[in-house]
Amino acid sequence: MKNLILVIAASAFISLSVSAQKNVPVPVKTAFSQKFVKASDVKWGKEGKTAWEAEFKLDGKSYSANFDTKGFWLETEYSITTSEIPAAVKTTINKEYALYKIKGTDVSETPKGKVYEVTFLKGVKSMELVFDLNGKIVKE
Repeated sequence: MKNLILVIAASAFISLSVSAQKNVPVPVKTAFSQKFVKASDVKWGKEGKTAWEAEFKLDGKSYSANFDTKGFWLETEYSITTSEIPAAVKTTINKEYALYKIKGTDVSETPKGKVYEVTFLKGVKSMELVFDLNGKIVKE
């Protein structure tokens, strides 16, 4: 019985995933393909009620990009290594958060600009800060 329930649940999940892949609005797919010409392994999903999210590979990295239903680009996110963090952001981190260990860093690009989302660990405490290109904290 457990196996049957598991098979039904897996089938439903796959059906929803395949359905989402097929129902992506044409303006969204068009905008995506124009913005990310070299993207590969694209997987689509619904992001809330009014947006679509594409997860894909580009230049060896994993990305996600969100578009509204009319194809307007909302945001792109991808992870970077600690060595790729801009110097101004590193300076702030070294000055203000030297006792914390960097767990991960993501870049978030929107029509308003680019920010760096850095997740820190100190013991069991975790926190995320968002920095602009100049190293200023824009969100805690």
